[in-house]
Amino acid sequence: MNAETMDPVTREIDRALHALASGGGDLPDHANRLGGILFSPPRVLVVGRLKAGKSTLVNALIGENVAATGALETTNAVTVFRHGAPSRAEVVGNDGRRSRGVLDDGVLVDVGRPVPEVAYVDRFLPSAAVERMTIIDTPGIATLTVENRDATERALIDGYAQTREASVDADAAVFLLDSSPRIDEREFVGKLGFTPLNTVGVLARADSFGEGAFGRRDPLDHAERYCGVLRGRLGSLMGAVVPVSGLMAESAATGRVTEPVARAVAELGRLAPEDLVEELESASPALIDAQLRDRALDLLGEYGVVRGAGIAGQGAVALNEWLEERSGIARLRRVLEGGLLRYAALGRAARLLQQLEQLGYSHQLSAHVRHIHGVLANQPAMVPVMLFTAYRGLAATSPNSPLMPMLYDALSGGNDAERLGLPAAADPAQVSRRAREMYDELQRMTLLGRSAAEEDSRVRLIAMVSALLS
Repeated sequence: MNAETMDPVTREIDRALHALASGGGDLPDHANRLGGILFSPPRVLVVGRLKAGKSTLVNALIGENVAATGALETTNAVTVFRHGAPSRAEVVGNDGRRSRGVLDDGVLVDVGRPVPEVAYVDRFLPSAAVERMTIIDTPGIATLTVENRDATERALIDGYAQTREASVDADAAVFLLDSSPRIDEREFVGKLGFTPLNTVGVLARADSFGEGAFGRRDPLDHAERYCGVLRGRLGSLMGAVVPVSGLMAESAATGRVTEPVARAVAELGRLAPEDLVEELESASPALIDAQLRDRALDLLGEYGVVRGAGIAGQGAVALNEWLEERSGIARLRRVLEGGLLRYAALGRAARLLQQLEQLGYSHQLSAHVRHIHGVLANQPAMVPVMLFTAYRGLAATSPNSPLMPMLYDALSGGNDAERLGLPAAADPAQVSRRAREMYDELQRMTLLGRSAAEEDSRVRLIAMVSALLS
């Protein structure tokens, strides 16, 4: 990547790292280490309770059957799906040593050592899906064994030295839930240090929500309305909640819905509801082969078979397209691509800035490092990074502060008007007036007792508004 194709934040950090390396000694090594993080894809972890459907969702996002599902012991290990060739699994132990894991048809089936001795698994894939984002599949929280929960927290929160060195630190999170999060789930998500800007919730198994496929209400529509309720309840944890049928999404994304399956679903769709229930539950169905019927149910579930019958008559391609959209996976991808990855990149830049600052306190050439950090932090291109850092600190300590919505607008706005909380089409006079009002409001806040995080946020917002006034 050359300087012309870099985004402004990456370009400024890259320049700073080149300046860091010029200091000699071991500073080039530190610059290379930080550069490896800078130019790697953002890391998005998938987290939730045991058997929440995390691995199924990972398969759907990647478009391949690569994440172990079900009761395999390997599902108890943190697995990092990253771009690389050839396709392989490298098991990293708590001692830092690497060994090859055993793959069966692309799925890890043996880590070669007791799972409690595994820090994480690096799963390399020559796949375009993991070029833009690295996906971290976790064993789950509140699991059947203490070791599983400890493994997740060890890799994602405490961070063993070898885990940090392998850069499995996550920049964003996809949090699976089957209802409103329990207390332990809320606590766990809080420990991860994310903000609503870089966390998205997924209401899993949405195709069986409420009364299910044969209920009076469409379960996916019902789930969508419930997600609206959850967004109101969980605004301090996640910015969006999306209903997803992992089974339908995985089947569509991995290309397992074939023409015979589509024809079977179309045939079943010709039946009256009461006859369809009988055909689906009978040991000897009258209309189609029992094995083909079971295959259709395994891939689509009752909802996909019942609601997708009309589309299935148009063939497997049309059925797959319907599954992709109706399952919610297409919408989740849009959420990821449309905003989550941007905020993940800001989070990663903030982490790099923090590491550079820490290096300035510990390195023998501290004056050189601190100068570089100070210059970088004050570059205009770094304003979003500083705002994100302030937002993250405020979300963790003072989530009810009146500064929170100001920071949210400043980070999420697409133009100056939206960054000030105005409609996108506001005219320059309105923008200028609002900037002046906001500046005065922020200045008055100095008279009030504020936390350190609030004061940092106030200062960052004043800097942004001042730039608009100049």
